[in-house]
Amino acid sequence: MFRVSSNPSVDTSIKLVGVAIGMFAFVFVVMVPLYDVLCDALGINGKTSGEAYTSVQAGVDESREITIQFVATNNDGMPWEFRPDTNIMKVHPGGVNDTVFFAHNPLPDAMVAQAIPSVAPSRAAQYFHKTECFCFNQQPLEGKGSADMPLQFIVDRDLPSDIKTITLSYTIFDVTDMAASGALAAR
Repeated sequence: MFRVSSNPSVDTSIKLVGVAIGMFAFVFVVMVPLYDVLCDALGINGKTSGEAYTSVQAGVDESREITIQFVATNNDGMPWEFRPDTNIMKVHPGGVNDTVFFAHNPLPDAMVAQAIPSVAPSRAAQYFHKTECFCFNQQPLEGKGSADMPLQFIVDRDLPSDIKTITLSYTIFDVTDMAASGALAAR
């Protein structure tokens, strides 16, 4: 039997660290993509399409007003300041709407972030179309840097009439290490 040390507590600590690293890797390498596939297949969690929506001329429904709430959340360990410029908008279905989210990296080192959207109620997700969104791409920020990140969206005229409020929530993740790995792999 191979022994790293003659101290059983050191052996146990090394094994626990290895298990923790393995669990972390499993969550990000296997579970996140699996979760995305299941959400897409089952249409759950209010996930919006990750691609830009191409609008068609249908006209604005001035007879209806929908309240859009914006929520910004940082994933654990993400030090950025991240918030919407406005928390609530009143919009008309079919109209093109613009807003901005603000991000600030308080650290001295450059970082890369990725925002993941979610729509509630989940059945409204198919009627909420982003034509431009910072969530389509990773967002790099220099150390101590700030950015206004645009969002342009349309609420479909076919939104069921009982839906009066839609909440668009973004969670921002630190993907600096993954972005660096991807850049090295592309070389």
